[in-house]
Amino acid sequence: MATSDEFPCILTIDTPFPTHRLASAAIRSLSVDQELSPLVRRQFSLHRPSDAPPNADDATVLRTVYRATTNRMLRVSVNGFFESLNVVLQVMQELDVDVLQDQGLEDLQGAQGVEQGMIGTTKTGA
Repeated sequence: MATSDEFPCILTIDTPFPTHRLASAAIRSLSVDQELSPLVRRQFSLHRPSDAPPNADDATVLRTVYRATTNRMLRVSVNGFFESLNVVLQVMQELDVDVLQDQGLEDLQGAQGVEQGMIGTTKTGA
């Protein structure tokens, strides 16, 4: 592991999620892509919220720690992270069943272009 002198620029980002399941899905989705630059290190972990009761076991905060050799490298990497995080959050909002139910959308009508009563057909060959 590199010393902090090699990577002096550090940024910690805490992203809260409503449930442990969603936080776990986010960490699994985001950790797939490795940092492109050897001048940047990134580490993910899940934590309990700071205001959680002492007996709460659910880690619902995604903590991302960036370390970089320069502020510019840090900025570029964090910008890419926020773009990826935005995609993950949009997918959760549009596709996750729990999120849809929390918003009061109990059925699939209007979700993902589904319309009540539509019948699909396919055309094969000429």
